[in-house]
Amino acid sequence: MSWPENAQSTSAAVAPKGSPTATVRWLLPSLLAFLYVVQCAWFIRTQSLTYDEPVHIAEGLNAWRYGRFEEYNDHPPLARLWLTLPLLNPKWQVDVQKLPDSFHITRIAPDPESLAWRARAMNVVLGLLLAWLVWRAADQLLSRGAANFALALFVFSPPLIAHFSIAATDGAAALFIFAAVWGLMRWRMEPNWKRTFWLGLLLGLMLLVKFSTAPMFLLALLWMLPLGPDNIIRNPLQWNWSRAASAMALAFFVIWAGYFFHVSRLTVRDGTLTATFPNWSEPIVKPVQGHRNYSLPVPAGEYVEGFRELVRHNRHGQAAFFLGRVSSQGGWKTYYPVAILLKWPTLVLMLSMTGLALVLARRLRVPVDLWVMASFPLIYLGLATFAHFNIGERHVLPLYPFALLLAGIVWEWARRKRAGVAVLTLLLVVNAADALRYAPGYLSYFNVFVRPADSYRLLTDSNLDWGQGLLALRHYQRDHPNEQISLSYFGSVDPAIYGIQVRPLGEQERVSGTVIVSATNLSGQFLADPQSYHWLLQFERTKILDHSLYVFQVPRK
Repeated sequence: MSWPENAQSTSAAVAPKGSPTATVRWLLPSLLAFLYVVQCAWFIRTQSLTYDEPVHIAEGLNAWRYGRFEEYNDHPPLARLWLTLPLLNPKWQVDVQKLPDSFHITRIAPDPESLAWRARAMNVVLGLLLAWLVWRAADQLLSRGAANFALALFVFSPPLIAHFSIAATDGAAALFIFAAVWGLMRWRMEPNWKRTFWLGLLLGLMLLVKFSTAPMFLLALLWMLPLGPDNIIRNPLQWNWSRAASAMALAFFVIWAGYFFHVSRLTVRDGTLTATFPNWSEPIVKPVQGHRNYSLPVPAGEYVEGFRELVRHNRHGQAAFFLGRVSSQGGWKTYYPVAILLKWPTLVLMLSMTGLALVLARRLRVPVDLWVMASFPLIYLGLATFAHFNIGERHVLPLYPFALLLAGIVWEWARRKRAGVAVLTLLLVVNAADALRYAPGYLSYFNVFVRPADSYRLLTDSNLDWGQGLLALRHYQRDHPNEQISLSYFGSVDPAIYGIQVRPLGEQERVSGTVIVSATNLSGQFLADPQSYHWLLQFERTKILDHSLYVFQVPRK
């Protein structure tokens, strides 16, 4: 199998640095990047800390300050360490109260808004890096015009604004998966030891971001073996065994470094397994079968334990809500395809599917590199489909950058047609207007076919209401000082931390006056009785705060 010559941007080799032409070519990407940062800043300023953010921040600080990777070890530490770099001063504190099935944030010092700005800004930097990588890949594989087109779609994509503007790990996973895949393509062009080193580094960083990246790591290693600069190497004896092994070894070393070179110990003695970890308050002890006694050192044992815990969690599932149905375990096979249809901008979906159709119909010749890259989101979506974590479209966010590359193919096809560029430019304007319908509450975005007031009937949790509405609630309370508010809030942060004084509303309570309920509690997926707050639907809904908090006026009897 021979590889067709890569389609290269005709502008890439023209215009030396510093020339007026080169300056003009960088003007549009720079403007788009600026618009992206503005939207991220708008989001950060108006959205309170979401459910998971305080724990990510608290555990990042525990890692930096105490070398401890014990609590909430369901995520590797890289993103947490990165997000908390501006918070190393001891004045920044997050107090987490551990509950049987969740957690509650009782104190944030000195204040939650300043802390959010610092941690979230670090994620915006990662978003800009992903934007540059998508632009760079489209520029080299397709053309400069296609790169700018893909970047314009990126900049006005609510999922990419929201999840790179909160202090969580989903955006970082999307970045490092795409970076590793693009690094693999660069390595394929020139598989020397220098590029092998950089690819191994990227693969290790990818593994350190989220446990769900492990299948992508295995797929990258499998591709490394037969890929040659110009063809697929058919003879297994000639495969890149040494380079693949070196990349794998370096990736494992990066994981170990991410856990500060900790060495845990696994001991089996007299039918009892004992696992000890540096700086943990207590070991893991459990009975095992067999009579053999042994003791093993385990570098980065916290990673192994976290991965094991995640597998166990996935096997048992998690409460979820999908199209009006509540499940204690999740596991709907159509959850993520439907979530993508509802949560991704319609034009991005249409353009990416059109790009795929053009390639399949052989209406446009594209580099084979794109086919290799496409295998990663295909496998990722397939694995996500069978997962039991149906709690947010964010879990398939790594597919999005690849969809933008497919959309760039449409530009390549349309620019050869009469009025093609004008039509696609108009579509970019329409897509931006669609995204701005939800601004700055991009986390709650649903496409144009979903009425915002009814979105809670389809998907909730991080798709719609992840606890981000406390700032909007604070503004509402200031504007209505004489109202006694009863609140059922889905979020980990105590509203009092934001200066909000409300009466908590229990599941079985019936009250009058102003009642505000989070959309996720209205759907009921995490409640003992999912219909606990459905009694409110018979009353007037006067307002929706930040797309996520429903305000009802309940008359006195």
